[in-house]
Amino acid sequence: MDKYKRLASNTLIFAIGTFSSKLLSFFLTRLYTEVLSTGQYGVTDLIQQSGNLLLPLVTLGITNAVVRFGLEKGVRKQDVFTTGVLSLLGGMALLLLISPLLGMIDLLTEHVWLLCLFVFMSSLRSLCAQFVRAQSRVKLFAIDGILSTATTIGFNILFLVVLRDTAFGGVFGYIFSIICSDALSVIFLFAVARLHRYIRFRDINFGQSRAMLKYSIPLIPNTILWWITNVSDRYIVAGILGEGANGLYAAAYKIPSLIMLVSGIFMDAWQISAFTEEEGRDRFYTKVMSTYSSLLFVMASGVILCTRFVPHVLFAEGYYEAWRYIPLLVVAMAFTCMVNFLGSIYMVEKKSVRSLMTAALSAVVNVALNLWWIPMFGVNGAAAATLVCYLLVFAVRLWDTRRYIRIRWNYFRLIACTVILMAQTVILLLEVPLWLLWEVLLFGVVLLLCGQGMVESARRLLRR
Repeated sequence: MDKYKRLASNTLIFAIGTFSSKLLSFFLTRLYTEVLSTGQYGVTDLIQQSGNLLLPLVTLGITNAVVRFGLEKGVRKQDVFTTGVLSLLGGMALLLLISPLLGMIDLLTEHVWLLCLFVFMSSLRSLCAQFVRAQSRVKLFAIDGILSTATTIGFNILFLVVLRDTAFGGVFGYIFSIICSDALSVIFLFAVARLHRYIRFRDINFGQSRAMLKYSIPLIPNTILWWITNVSDRYIVAGILGEGANGLYAAAYKIPSLIMLVSGIFMDAWQISAFTEEEGRDRFYTKVMSTYSSLLFVMASGVILCTRFVPHVLFAEGYYEAWRYIPLLVVAMAFTCMVNFLGSIYMVEKKSVRSLMTAALSAVVNVALNLWWIPMFGVNGAAAATLVCYLLVFAVRLWDTRRYIRIRWNYFRLIACTVILMAQTVILLLEVPLWLLWEVLLFGVVLLLCGQGMVESARRLLRR
């Protein structure tokens, strides 16, 4: 299959399996904001983000190696999956040993065991799903995504609505519904993909295991540093402004997450193509990035345009003020997606250290700006810090990755669209007279700048 069609086909399959289900989950934000107070919502967010911090430590970052090595020809799949299982079991043993220390953190004291269970099931599900994807079984990966979201929604309704006034509701119900869904996903993947066949403790190739760990372990601090970049603002907002403010900030993140959702679908498919396509890579990357960045700018501009309207649908009344934090986060998410695309170049070239260096820069700048701007500007100081951080890392990676793959950028379009997104943000936050008219006009300009290239790419693909 032509490499462009293969990428488009995989993206479509991931979209079918992910977008519809994730979109349905996205609209459950209304349910969450109805049944959880801003303080409770802030606590659930911190538990999830704490779990996301522990995931790379518990798994030794092995899920990254499972995808990278699982896609390579000549590598025995049993060695890949068994290494993943052993790494996970060892990490969980370590987590249980340090769990008393986690209980010393005020926000987590009452939820330590719930956090550990969340981390274990989330990491096991991730390991199974990524191994299935590494086998290029994209349809099964997509079906699992649909089932996982459906079961999460079902458990949400059970714990947050039916059992709302019991001990199984509230914060516990929100997190436990995710745990139950992950457990069912693991059972499904083991049954359908027969993953037990790939566990071979006795004849494992330890040379292959060492190679995988050599690749994945440097990604542990890399993942932690990105976590600091993405999540440290939540803790600082909660510490300085309170859990209620963090609840509003967490709700605001839901809107820009639409962009990350679309990007995540594409990146799942792109990693397969990036690892397996070797001929004409410069031209391939340039064409794909051109279309991808155009789509990101159009989506970002459209989301900013709708910022004042969407919260009325998605949020309960007490959360509506969260709209003020959305525009800056939207621009930040657009550049986050482009940073992730450039990060795939490091993954292809196995340059974990280069990725680590840019992640370290991001974390240091982000924490410094958060501590400086949140006391001065409130919650929007955190959003602004996130935006500046990703703009900086994008510029660094754009320059650094040219030594491996030379992507030809349309710098005029890149700069013009960035300026327009910032103009939309300023107009919205200042509530400039006739702001809606200005927003529509600027969105039209972004469409003119990016639309033609997207249409031409679609036409070329259809002709193939």
